[in-house]
Amino acid sequence: IEAVASSVRFTVTPTKAEDVPGLSDTSPDLSLRSGGRVHFGSRESVTRSEPPSEASGAVTSSEEMDTRPKVSSLLSRLANYTNLTQGAREHEEAENFGEKRKSSKSPQMGTFMGVYLPCLQNIFGVILFLRLTWVVGTAGILQALCIVFICCCCTMLTAISMSAIATNGVVPAGGSYFMISRSLGPEFGGAVGLCFYLGTTFAGSMYILGAIEILLMYIAPRAAIFISHDTDGEAAAMLNNMRVYGSIFLLLMSLLVFVGVKYVNKLASVFLACVIISILSIYTGALVSAFRPPFFPVCMLGNRSLSQHYLSDGQCKTTILWQQFCNSSEMNAICDEYFAHNNVTQIEGIPGLASGVIADNIWSSYLSKGDLLEQGSHSAHSPGYSSHVWNGSPYIFADITTSFTLLVGIFFPSVTGIMAGSNRSGDLKDAQRSIPIGTVLAILTTSLVYLSSVLIFGACVEGVLLRDKFGESVKGNLVVGTLAWPSPWVIVIGSFFSTCGAGLQSLTGAPRLLQAIAKDNIIPFLRVFGHGKANGEPTWALLLTAFIAELGILIASLDLVAPILSMFFLMCYLFVNLACALQTLLRTPNWRPRFSYYHWTLSFLGMVICLALMFISSWYYAIVAMVIAGMIYKYIEYHGAEKEWGDGIRGLSLSAARYALLRLEEGPPHTKNWRPQLLVLLKLDEDAHVKSPRLLTFASQLKAGKGLTIVGTVLPGNFLYSFGDSLAAEQTLKHLMEKERVKGFVQCIVAQKPRDGISHMIQSSGLGGMRPNTVVMGWPHAWRQSEDPQSWKTFINTVRVTTAAHLALLVPKNISLFPSNSEPCTEGTIDVWWIVHDGGMLMLLPFLLRQHKVWRKCGMRIFTVAQMEDNSIQMKKDLATFLYHLRIEAEVEVVEMHDSDISAYTYERTLMMEQRSQMLRQMRLSKSDREREAQLVKDRNSMLRLTSIGSDDDDDTDGVEHRRVHMTWTKDKALELRAQAHIPSGCSTPEGFRDMLSIRPDHSNVRRMHTAVKLNEVIVNKSHDARLVLLNMPGPPKNPEGDENYMEFLEVLTEGLEHVLLVRGGGSEVITIYS
Repeated sequence: IEAVASSVRFTVTPTKAEDVPGLSDTSPDLSLRSGGRVHFGSRESVTRSEPPSEASGAVTSSEEMDTRPKVSSLLSRLANYTNLTQGAREHEEAENFGEKRKSSKSPQMGTFMGVYLPCLQNIFGVILFLRLTWVVGTAGILQALCIVFICCCCTMLTAISMSAIATNGVVPAGGSYFMISRSLGPEFGGAVGLCFYLGTTFAGSMYILGAIEILLMYIAPRAAIFISHDTDGEAAAMLNNMRVYGSIFLLLMSLLVFVGVKYVNKLASVFLACVIISILSIYTGALVSAFRPPFFPVCMLGNRSLSQHYLSDGQCKTTILWQQFCNSSEMNAICDEYFAHNNVTQIEGIPGLASGVIADNIWSSYLSKGDLLEQGSHSAHSPGYSSHVWNGSPYIFADITTSFTLLVGIFFPSVTGIMAGSNRSGDLKDAQRSIPIGTVLAILTTSLVYLSSVLIFGACVEGVLLRDKFGESVKGNLVVGTLAWPSPWVIVIGSFFSTCGAGLQSLTGAPRLLQAIAKDNIIPFLRVFGHGKANGEPTWALLLTAFIAELGILIASLDLVAPILSMFFLMCYLFVNLACALQTLLRTPNWRPRFSYYHWTLSFLGMVICLALMFISSWYYAIVAMVIAGMIYKYIEYHGAEKEWGDGIRGLSLSAARYALLRLEEGPPHTKNWRPQLLVLLKLDEDAHVKSPRLLTFASQLKAGKGLTIVGTVLPGNFLYSFGDSLAAEQTLKHLMEKERVKGFVQCIVAQKPRDGISHMIQSSGLGGMRPNTVVMGWPHAWRQSEDPQSWKTFINTVRVTTAAHLALLVPKNISLFPSNSEPCTEGTIDVWWIVHDGGMLMLLPFLLRQHKVWRKCGMRIFTVAQMEDNSIQMKKDLATFLYHLRIEAEVEVVEMHDSDISAYTYERTLMMEQRSQMLRQMRLSKSDREREAQLVKDRNSMLRLTSIGSDDDDDTDGVEHRRVHMTWTKDKALELRAQAHIPSGCSTPEGFRDMLSIRPDHSNVRRMHTAVKLNEVIVNKSHDARLVLLNMPGPPKNPEGDENYMEFLEVLTEGLEHVLLVRGGGSEVITIYS
């Protein structure tokens, strides 16, 4: 406690430092200051060379001051925190100690100017003026209220979630993208950030198209370039006009944004004033209409409305319409049937608030494309009359097939824009207070305006006029304008400027959002868009934004562009809600928002509404938006820069992992679920390079990306001093795993003895149900030539440890000759020699290997050994049936092994093995003596081989027979040959060698060697050309004195085989015939 407390040292200096008892002049960080204030020593003043004085109470070393900052410096950095432009650099990196900040004006915007008004300007848009009357007329008041209410609920719930995220810490400028990326991680952040960018860009297209529609329809119809005199070609000509003028407007707006954003910001207040004045004029007009309705007559033929474009001087008379519906001006002319049976009347387009027209507008009147507009909610073609309409008839036709879902998609963009406040977080005095209050108030205001507008339009305007999208029945006036007071031009001019302003705002915000994403460096191919002009203006991003906006303008129809941007905004809002719900449910320690009026159920409800609205408005656009977001997500996951932002998805992964591990812990895995969970033991050389990297290649081929893989190594030494070496070894293994594309974990253990380290690793690797069940280790190469027996003793000790732990063991021999991942086998077989049943490991491993491309084209052969008393034919049938039930395709062969005499070669190998064991027991001899003794053993062995070859038929035995052990040469013969070769004996022979000459091979060793030799002969004969041979690995002897003999047996068993995999089961069944 004392050390921790003294790591932050401060002194209260009322007069001088010397006057304070217990302080000496040697204290390095005390300066002579008076004034009675708390003084913190600077970090730079602490020197490493000068030890702190004991008298000063500074117990902690000065090195700790370098890693743990003092409270004073920490508080000063927090106090001087400035909201940097998001993406310019990581906001965490901007908090460096020695960074000198440029003096800048502190943000002064409050809630009203900084959040409320920008949100109002972004939410109120083109749809309110151009499409809301048509939505009310088509859907009816009830369904229109339902549409508005659902959309407003969606944005309100999203605003609550956004407020919680925005008040959970300081949000640098960057707004919604910053919040989502830091809450859900770089993958979701990038995907949703790009969706939000595309939505904002298409919003720019929509606003420009709205402005052009107002210009060409209501302000200057004569400005149209393409004019069609044919009714059918009129719509196409209008679309071409929209494309031309839209492109010109986009170019002009882009140039204005490029020249300077300050002009856009200055005009923003003007555009907002236009919006507010226009809305006020609607309310005023509605109130005025209760007493003095404006005169906007609508000409009707029966209950069908007529376009006044075809009426001269707007006169609604039968004589004027005669030439439109009859084939001549004579009284006996043939006329349209409907015209002949119905009268021409004139009704009030705006009956007024007190007229009771609201009763007629309550219910919906959806139309198909080409249907006629009729009064009331009747069908498009009145019954009893032919559906044929005379060419050139002055009727008004529906230009689009309408439905509830379509209207939702068209209306939703008019409630977007709630992020405007959070996007300006860098300019706010108190963002954590202003963003929630301003955003929620703006949404409440706009929701009330929309809901009241639906009621006002339904109560004041005739239904047939509401359904007239372009106001053809009222001389081409904007339908909302007919209600406005004092003149329709207030709405027309106001909506035109507000729409232009909204388009400019979109073209200003979208490039900055793209620049922020590019500078975050999470999407490599976007890096170029992070660059801009010297003052930071995103030039390249503006070019891309203009190009994408041009694509939207080429679509040319406001009704088709609106659902597209609805998708992208809904996707963004969905993930804002998801972020808030995740953080709340996971109870992340850092989740402490100041905005407390949120709950995970509200966020979840908002998420569900967003998802529902996406599919309600346009299911195919929803799928396209999700596919785009998914592709960006996977791209960032595989190719993006690795970022750790402490996001909620990581927290979700931890919670899911914990839940899954606890579930796995409930019981042992079923045989059907068994798969090898590998612990791969690798050895590093002195330069920290992996000695057998092919082990990892083989592991990747066996796993094929599934299950658990832990790559472990043991470093000799003391952990207190080898921590750095341990980290370096982990990095080496991680790089190798990336190279071999092995998904898994690295574990590095530092131990005094390698065998102890391996034992600890086998015992402690994994967690809960995710523990390794199979150990993969390399064969100790050149163990015979090694002076140090520790390598093969460690190997045998590992075999014993895995057996004790009931783990399976895989030992690939000659691993360097195994194929790499880039060398697929085009032919050949994998041969399994099934001698002992080990739970089915030998059957399962070839099947798993053949899932990988390297072994896919290899066939599988299974050999089993029959003894003399076995029925080999029946064994083959039974084995084939067993494999059939296992659903494994393989050739089956039963090999018969007769109990033949033990050959001289077997006896020789046994004798050599025991002599070498005896020699290694003499390891305490000097090095020169050992070398001389080894040479003598070598000479003797060469002699014995010659003897064996030269006297196979010699029957000169010693007459002693032990259990049918027939020897083809004797010890006496060997001594005789030795004497002939003049090998020195007697006193000149070392003592250890004299002992070796008297060795008689142990009978059990001879029998075991005999089995190994005979089995090896059969295996080499059958599988010499196999790509891989799988063998049962016999267990080590219980007596450690026979370890070297055990290694010799394994050598003999695998002699002459290039690719061998020794397999030892873990004692449990790993494969089953049941489904």
